[in-house]
Parts: sequence; C-alpha cells; structure tokens
Amino acid sequence: MCGIIGYIGPEETGRIVHQGLKNLEYRGYDSAGIALVDDTITLAKTEGQVDELTAPRADGATAGIGHTRWSTHGEPTETNAHPHTDCTGEVAVVHNGIIENYEALKAELSDTHVFESETDTEVIPHFIETQLEDGVSLLSAVQRTTHQLEGSYAIAVTAAGHEGIVVARRDSPLLLGHGDDATYVGSDATAFIEHTNRVTYLESGDIARITPDEVAIYNDGERIERETETLEWDAEAAGKSGYEHYMLKEIHEQPRALRQAISGRIDEFATSVDLDVALPEEYLRSVDEIQIVACGTSYHAGLYAKGLLEPHADVRVTVHLASEYAFTEDRDPWRTLVVAITQSGETADTLSALRDASRAGARTLALTNTLGSTVTRDADDTVFIRAGPEIGVAATKTFVSQVATAALLTVHLGQVRDTLTSEAATELLESLRDLPGAVQQVLDREATIKRAAETYTDSEAFFYIGRQAGYPVALESALKLKEISYDHAEGFAAGELKHGPLALVTPDTPVIAILTEEAAAEKTIHNVKEVESRGAPVIGVTSDPVTTDVASTFEIPSCGPLEPVVANVALQLFAYHVANEKGRPIDKPRNLAKSVTVE
Repeated sequence: MCGIIGYIGPEETGRIVHQGLKNLEYRGYDSAGIALVDDTITLAKTEGQVDELTAPRADGATAGIGHTRWSTHGEPTETNAHPHTDCTGEVAVVHNGIIENYEALKAELSDTHVFESETDTEVIPHFIETQLEDGVSLLSAVQRTTHQLEGSYAIAVTAAGHEGIVVARRDSPLLLGHGDDATYVGSDATAFIEHTNRVTYLESGDIARITPDEVAIYNDGERIERETETLEWDAEAAGKSGYEHYMLKEIHEQPRALRQAISGRIDEFATSVDLDVALPEEYLRSVDEIQIVACGTSYHAGLYAKGLLEPHADVRVTVHLASEYAFTEDRDPWRTLVVAITQSGETADTLSALRDASRAGARTLALTNTLGSTVTRDADDTVFIRAGPEIGVAATKTFVSQVATAALLTVHLGQVRDTLTSEAATELLESLRDLPGAVQQVLDREATIKRAAETYTDSEAFFYIGRQAGYPVALESALKLKEISYDHAEGFAAGELKHGPLALVTPDTPVIAILTEEAAAEKTIHNVKEVESRGAPVIGVTSDPVTTDVASTFEIPSCGPLEPVVANVALQLFAYHVANEKGRPIDKPRNLAKSVTVE
C-alpha cells in the first residue's frame, strides 16, 4: 500500500504536499518524494520515512504531487522512490498499483530511453514523454498512455510547461478533495481531511485534468460528472471509497488493518510484545489448556491460532464451535483459559460459551474488534484486533487481524511461560512486520486473480485443500466463496481427499491448493497429482511457483510462519471476483447477517 497526494492552490505547495504525505504514512514509509511544477520540475526524494524528506521550495510552483511508498518492485532506495521522471526530467509521475506489462513496455522504449530505477512505474513517464513529442496536451498524452497499461493503477502526473495535474485510475482508489480555493488529490481522504471534507471518488477508468480554474473528469473519452460528497470524519471509514463493494474495499484495507493490529505492540528491537492485558504472569504459567470458542470465520482464525500456540506456548489448545461448546467437569477451571474470538463482540453463540466458562470458574479473554461490545464486558480481559469498521458481511480484514493478534498473543504467552526460543520469537515477529507489505503485493496482483476467476466462474464446485496452517485457510477460503457466490465450495485437510471427497472431483471442479512451506507444500503436491489425474484443474497458491506444475498459479511473497494468511488474501480476491462475475449482491448475501445475535 502506497500513498498519493496532489495539490493545486494558493498556499505553499511543498508544505501542503509534505503534510499530506505525513497523513498517509501508514500506507507506506520506506521511501517518499515530492515533485513541484511550474516551468520546470522541482524534485525531492528520499529513502526512508517522510520525516527524512525535506519539502522542496519553488516560489512559482502552481501544483505538486507526492508519494509515500511501500516497496514492491525494487528495494526502498532513493532511486526507486516516486515521483519518477522521463528522460528530459520534465514529466513526473506517482503511482499506486502494479503495471503488469511494464517489462514489455520497457523493452519497447529501451532503444531510445534510459531507465534509472527497478520499478514498474518508470515506464509511465517515459511513455507520456513519447506522446508529448507529438504536440498533444498532457491530458491526451495520459489518455494515450493508459491505453497501453495493463494492471491496476492510480496515477498523478505533472509536466513542465503544462498547467495543473492529470490523474487516472484503474482499480486502485483515487479521489479529489474540493477546498474553497484549492483542489486536492489523494489515495484516500486522510491525505487532505484537515483541509476539506468535500470529496469526489473517481471510478475505475476515470481520467481527470485539474487546474486552478476547473476539474474536468473523463471516462472513455467522454466528459462526465461525478458526485461530490461531504464526509464526516468517521464517514470515510464506513464508505466504499470508490470501490464497487464494501467487501472489496475491506480486502484492500488489510495492509492498514494489519499495521494497526501490531502498532505499538512490538518493541523497537522486535523481541517482545506488549498486549496491555491484566492476565497475571503467574496464572499464565500455570495454565494447562487454552480453549478457543468462536463461530464461522473467527473459528477458522482460532484453528490457525492453535497451530501457533501449541508449539510455541507449550500448552494444549482446543478449538470449539461456540454453538457446540460446554465446559466439562473433567477440566480444571483454574488452569484453563477460555479465549472468545468474535469480530462484533455480540455473537450470541460465542457469548453463551463464554458465560458457560465463566460460570464454571474459568478465566476468560476476548479477542474482538469492537470497543464497548458485550464481550468486552463479559470477559475478564480483552485484546482488540484493531481492524477498523468492517461493513461487508463476508469477513476479510478481521480474519487476518485476528490471526495477527493471535500471533502476538503467542509470543506474549511463550515468553511469559519461557517456552518460546529467541529464534522462534524473532521469526514470528519478523513475519508479522512483513505481513502488511506481503498482503499489499498480493493486492497489486489482483488483475491476475480476476482473470482466473473469470475462467472458473461457471465451475460445478470448488474444493480447497491445505495442510497444517493451510488447513484453516482452506476452510476460510471456501467459506468466503460459498458466502458470496452461492457456489458449492468445501475446504479439506489435503490428506483427507483420498478418504472420500475424491469421489466428487471431476474436470469441472477446480481444486485450490495452498502450497506454502508452512502448509507442508511438498506433501500437498502429492494430493495435487491425485486430483490432476482425475482431470481436475488446479490453482496453486504459492511463493515458489517453480516447484509447481498446475493449471493456474497465484504467486504470493514469502512471509514466514504467517505466509498462509497471505494466501488467504489471494483467495478472498478470487471469491470476490467469482461472485462479481455472477452478479451476486456481494455486500448483502442472502440469508446472512454481519452480527449473528441469535443462537
């Protein structure tokens, strides 16, 4: 996730853009840059955080753009930082998303253009340069260039000698802010919320030319009007922000949600965790069993948590569907910690299970997303997952935040109980810190996943398989697809296919396999061969595509013990696009509700 800010107005342009970057720093903070434009481009870039970037001054500057980056293509260096420029230094571009055909475009231009960075973005200013050589306007040059781009993007462009800023959007969010005498551009309203709450969300395919005198928006070459909305401070978080559905917005919010989940909880040396819970250390050392109670997606997060807690905290963990839970007499309540996982904090079955445990005398802990919810009052202690508002019925960002919070809890318990080695703690915490960036890389590859969804939309059924940490991800990914597409989808432990479910496999039943190291990929490959021999197409989700030979591959970045979580994000996108192809009411799936308050 990266941040874009743009500004046209009477105030000092460099200062406004720099402040906008500070607002957006949660979206990425390994490099940053600003370009101011008048008769020339004034550029400032830095490796590192926005605080290390000195805002440039250009007294005649009438417009400026800025970018704060979370690296995907190329390491976080000053050279790879945005804005990127053309050969003349007169065109500057900032970009969120991924240009899938950048290598082909780069090869096309390489005979006459010099490229400085490792990024996919740099092809954009060079392509715009070639269009401007024809004497066209900056708007026309950007329009011509976007016709050549494959992938997702939100871009803002300035050029020396050309008035204003031209912006374009495909899939990646971009919006305009309208002040009394100024116009702002942002990847979200946080970029400029202190200046204005009047915004226009650009839609996919929109291109806008912004000058001091007007904002003109075009789509497919035709000038159009887009509605201007007035935001409350909290309204932006609860809106669609230009996305077609809340679910898609919330899938794309996951890097931010993950950063919020871990923010302030890992010490600066990344060796310990502070969850601000009142569970006495003496009690935690005495615990013999942790019982996790949850429903639906939260139950799958609980299964993932079991795989983290048992080996690292050296404690028996049982995971219970809350509707089936009973605290039995053979358990010692003084040595049993009951953990309730619930997004809303109001799930009736989970609350009932928690109360049953409390009546038996067990200590209780809630993992929830909602301040002031019932579970926070019923439980002895609470850890918030900090995912932010989730409106889509099909949970997405709350699942990854629950697993991330469970990983933090694992480190905390393991260190209190002196059962977690320093090497394992470092590995888990590094995986947590890498998780937001890894998820963003998957989101940037959405176009590839969408094409696969289009290919398999009309399939008879979908089967998901995984081992170890891949098993709860298989269950969760199948749940997402059935919730919103209404297709038959099932998740299995990969080794169980041959014990019955293989009878259902046909050439019209795609099998989605989680093939990460933490999901025992080498063993799962054998199950892949079993279904391929029955004619089933296989989609492999993996960080090592060289080891697989399947019909389709969703490539994900390597991310240590939490890599299956990254695989889950790819499969959330797959479910979304299958459902969207079918025209389903994704945010309001039939028969379902966001918070299930009945047993």
